[in-house]
Amino acid sequence: MTRPPRTLVLPPRLTVSARTLRATALRRGLRIVEATASAVAASASELEGGAVHLHAGPSFADVVAPTLGIALLEAPADWLALLPRALTRRDVRAMPIGDAYRLRRPAFVKSPNDKSIPALVYADGSRLPGPDAVDPATVVLVSDVMTFAVEYRLHVLGGAVRTAGQYAEAGRLRLGPPDGDALAFGRDVLAAAGASLPSAIVVDVGRDDEGQWAVIEANAAWASGCYLADPERALDTVLRAAGPAADLSPRDRAFVR
Repeated sequence: MTRPPRTLVLPPRLTVSARTLRATALRRGLRIVEATASAVAASASELEGGAVHLHAGPSFADVVAPTLGIALLEAPADWLALLPRALTRRDVRAMPIGDAYRLRRPAFVKSPNDKSIPALVYADGSRLPGPDAVDPATVVLVSDVMTFAVEYRLHVLGGAVRTAGQYAEAGRLRLGPPDGDALAFGRDVLAAAGASLPSAIVVDVGRDDEGQWAVIEANAAWASGCYLADPERALDTVLRAAGPAADLSPRDRAFVR
């Protein structure tokens, strides 16, 4: 019996990375669906009969995934804050934004797993979005300000770095191949904290001007760009990170968004 083709759902406006993953998926024989979130949700019954995966931003994914039976894997909200200082090189705390309002120093503040709170250096807590815009109980990551000379994205699958690439230099977009030291540091991170991550995830790491390596953050692979990483291996990570809930391993159930 011929198995139904797998499907990759994409939003209608694609980034360069999304177009690369689409081309890679087509070469593999996956069916591609590009539509608005509401249109995909309305036609969910037409996608029954085969494994459905997704690559999109959080707002799109939150509408589409439940209707298509897709489990979205992501890191725990406090994952970065629980890492040892030797891996972060800075103080990082997870706290309700209501507590962050009391900050009286510059800090880098962001949402753990989406972009609802813009990732910026805020002069103090009074500059954060107020309670009229954000529920004070919303968890944010608050960290010391750290400048990275170069930044890399590591696509992690099954506890190992499958592919990687440079995406920034001196705070600006600059694409390049993976660096051996970045890969080595990534292996150290996974040895120390890989058990606290889902089986498919993206981890960003960087090196400061003094040559010290640090974890920048973990991101959902289904919502992350692949830049110059090997698209075949990046797609493998995406498919595992956003696939049928029925296929989830017992270990990954704890990491569903």
